[in-house]
Amino acid sequence: MKVWLLPAFLAFVLWGIWGFIPKLTTQYISPTSAIIFEVVGGMIVGILVLFLVGFKPEIHPKGIGLAVSTGILGLLGALCYLIAVSKGKVSVVVTVTALYPIVSIGLAYVILKEPISLKEGLGIILAFIAIMLFSV
Repeated sequence: MKVWLLPAFLAFVLWGIWGFIPKLTTQYISPTSAIIFEVVGGMIVGILVLFLVGFKPEIHPKGIGLAVSTGILGLLGALCYLIAVSKGKVSVVVTVTALYPIVSIGLAYVILKEPISLKEGLGIILAFIAIMLFSV
């Protein structure tokens, strides 16, 4: 089995559950309150990982800057997701937001010069069509 397959499958399952729970959460607390408690949950995971690396994370200015940027963008995205799911159907919101890899693919193409095959390009076009269909 490929080394990346198990973590990818676990991410798939965990993110699937993560996409559903906010609909329940926002029935009890506001999206802005929910994001605070999501950060607390993230801090718990961060502390556990810090323990796993012996309290000695790798230090590199660019790596730290990019990691902090990732955290900021991720939490802003999570806040937007919480607001959307509190007002819309979870089945629609989770599907539209789950198409975020289109942005990642575009950035990889422009910045990293990663090629996009014809088949992948068609998939991206179909994903945009899916977003339009779900948004109507």
